[in-house]
Amino acid sequence: MTTSLSEEIQAEVQKRRTFAIISHPDAGKTTLTEKLLLFGGAIRLAGTVKARKASKHATSDWMEIEKQRGISVTSSVMQFDYNGNRVNILDTPGHQDFSEDTYRTLTAADSAVMLIDSAKGVETQTKKLFQVCRKRGIPIFTFINKMDREGQSPFELLEELEQVLGIRSFPMNWPIGSGKQFCGVYDRVKVQLELFQGGEHNEIQVAKVDGYQDPLVKQIAGDYLHQRLCEDLELLDVAGDPLDYDKVRQGELTPVFFGSAINNFGVQTFLDNFLQLAPFPEPRNSSAGEISPFGEQFTGYVFKIQANMNPAHRDRIAFLRICSGKFERGMSVKHIRAGKDIKLSQPQQFLAQDRDIVDVAYPGDIIGLFDPGIFRIGDSLCQGGEVIFDELPTFSPELFSKVTVKNALKQKSYQKGIDQLTEEGTIQVFRNIGGFDEMILGVVGQLQFEVLEHRMKSEYGVDIQLHRMNFQFARWLIDDHIDPGKFRINSQLVKDKKGNYVALFENEYALRTAIDKNPNAKFLETAP
Repeated sequence: MTTSLSEEIQAEVQKRRTFAIISHPDAGKTTLTEKLLLFGGAIRLAGTVKARKASKHATSDWMEIEKQRGISVTSSVMQFDYNGNRVNILDTPGHQDFSEDTYRTLTAADSAVMLIDSAKGVETQTKKLFQVCRKRGIPIFTFINKMDREGQSPFELLEELEQVLGIRSFPMNWPIGSGKQFCGVYDRVKVQLELFQGGEHNEIQVAKVDGYQDPLVKQIAGDYLHQRLCEDLELLDVAGDPLDYDKVRQGELTPVFFGSAINNFGVQTFLDNFLQLAPFPEPRNSSAGEISPFGEQFTGYVFKIQANMNPAHRDRIAFLRICSGKFERGMSVKHIRAGKDIKLSQPQQFLAQDRDIVDVAYPGDIIGLFDPGIFRIGDSLCQGGEVIFDELPTFSPELFSKVTVKNALKQKSYQKGIDQLTEEGTIQVFRNIGGFDEMILGVVGQLQFEVLEHRMKSEYGVDIQLHRMNFQFARWLIDDHIDPGKFRINSQLVKDKKGNYVALFENEYALRTAIDKNPNAKFLETAP
């Protein structure tokens, strides 16, 4: 019996789970990603962050500067199969200086896993990223990490989720002790104990029980911890929220799991539950209305561009989120912005820096397209008709620098590097509108400037010198009659790469002065 294209797409879409992991730096995000890949059979040995100085490096951190510093500064994509599901993980930079890359990556996810350090609770960067997820209304699953270390009480952590983030929670399991006393979790849904034994938990040690009052629980936990467990769970049963799947799907209730990623503890349980609860690929908004993932017409959009993923080949890869239809290698699609048909001949799927040529892919999958310089972030591709997906936002930079090249003979390489890194979204470039053509670079955080200097030298062979400017933020201007003379007090009028007018300001006073002088203008925090 032959399967129609529509049936094939429907079956494949329902297997897919595409999610991003969000957290504050050092909460253990890269470690959790590694362990998920380990359980998915994608890697045999998880290269933990602790082993940075050895030859092992985390699979999801591939850029040289990431290996040196032990942090993630680019979003990476990993795909593996697990229990009949095709899993796409979008690992995002935890460092706040790279939040713009993270925001864009979140648009390609259908759900998010929020990782929280049990000692530190909800931290600044987690709050920012949570708000992006909340705006999109995507389901959020919470993993409270490092339970084998001393931390806050579980109730304090749940209260923080509600008070700081404004989201209700349902603990899927509950910790028995913490730190040195941590001996496992009680699974509230499956009514069983999962035992913590220290070291690597390559297999789950489970004890079936008849509820938390079962004598076996007392025997394993001891009198004191058992009494605390019973009191906690009685309170949760009476006063806690019920598990409401509709509220989970709408992003109003977060299922919470406790564990220790570095010891593998709780990770497989989390993965099994997550794949059951998380949604398959969702419809996407576009100029042609809502695009269903089950549609037969191929559509997708570029949410990220990365140059030099393979320094030996000096390549550029555009990351495409497939939104509908079936992707086949060599197919022709319309590049909407460029207004021409292009052939997608070298598509790739990823396990961080390891890549395989892909022959077919379906909605929810992320594929890499070889980019000879024709793609920009936000570009839409489709077969037949014209579909433009809602454009990805460009955020206001907070740090600005002029730049000089130490060796004037390297000007051509410098321009190539600046062009490529701008198209990646690593930096924003503004040009003076006065008589001389002066380039100003803008970034969200200082680390982006350090990465810029590092990559210009290592990938393009160019030494640059940055000269910091006093501007603190940018505003895009919408006005029919813009007078540069009204932007002279602690501000400067420039143009972005698309030719839009942008005003740079040193402080709030300068911004208020400009608003007063230009009552008909709109001052936007993101690019129009």
